[in-house]
Amino acid sequence: METQLFNLKRKVSQYKEVLKNTDAYRQTWKETLKDQIVKTLEHFNNESGLGAKIEVREEMENLNAIVLSLGDSKSGMYTEVGDEIKRHLIKHNGSLVYQQLFNGKVIVLINYPFIENYGRPNPPKTVAIYRPEELTDPFCLRHVEEFVTEITKWEDYDDDEPTKRIGFDMNFGPGLEPSVLEAEE
Repeated sequence: METQLFNLKRKVSQYKEVLKNTDAYRQTWKETLKDQIVKTLEHFNNESGLGAKIEVREEMENLNAIVLSLGDSKSGMYTEVGDEIKRHLIKHNGSLVYQQLFNGKVIVLINYPFIENYGRPNPPKTVAIYRPEELTDPFCLRHVEEFVTEITKWEDYDDDEPTKRIGFDMNFGPGLEPSVLEAEE
């Protein structure tokens, strides 16, 4: 019984240490990490000519995010709704996100580009989860490089990648086969 009690005490001690770390990580974000990430991303953005904008989202305490966004644009696809009126599909050009987690650690995500009302957006790619002291400038540089690589692959999509499906399911939604579309016309 003493061994089991010792194990319980050890687990309680670990639990309290984790809670203490959460408070410390959150404090580090507020005092230094948020500004450090913003300055680092601004430097990489300016020096590389990427043309992104950096936003700090602080809607919820201890769940802040820093977003390196390539913004939105016309996709080049549109429907004509009148003689001189065109309804453009909007393209979200992708973003790199540093998001605080509930435990004070930081998750790094890549949001892929997508075109509204066209296919299904790819889910975000989780790059990694870091303790604040691990997020150094070299890591951030690798994140920006990976982001640019991933969005470049998305933009340069072709049929060399057999794992991605294109066609009616992708373009018009699930369950619409060619025969159904022809019958509707």
